[in-house]
Order: sequence, then C-alpha cells, then structure tokens
Amino acid sequence: MNTVITFDINGIGRCLYTEAIPLHEIGLLNVERATCIEFDNRLQVWRVKDKRGLALYTSPSRQTCLQWEHQYFNQE
Repeated sequence: MNTVITFDINGIGRCLYTEAIPLHEIGLLNVERATCIEFDNRLQVWRVKDKRGLALYTSPSRQTCLQWEHQYFNQE
C-alpha cells in the first residue's frame, strides 16, 4: 500500500500513519484516529465508523476494514 502525504498552505502534513516512513524525524506528531473500527456483536462483523458514528464500511474481516480505510483516505 502506498502512503499519501498532503500538505496545506501552512505546511501542515496529513496522512494515514505508517511506520514505513519515519514521520517523527520530520517533527512533532499530532495523531488522531480518522475512524473507529469496532466489532458489531449483533451482526458479527467489523464496522468502520466516522467520528459521528456513521457506518462507512462493514466486513467480517478487521484486516479488510483496515485496508479499506487506508484506500478510502488515500483517495481524497
């Protein structure tokens, strides 16, 4: 998977965190989860939810949810 880093006009970079790139060498990090990935006991699936709690993606595999999240945010 490729990592995409975008910078705004103030030089603030944003990306999905990965240890493949030593981001700590660039400067101080401010890390926030973009989504919440949790197991839905009733439906027996993993769900990717946005910060408002809306389901964005569902899969029986947590790894598939992580891969979907990575692809989703690197498209923007």
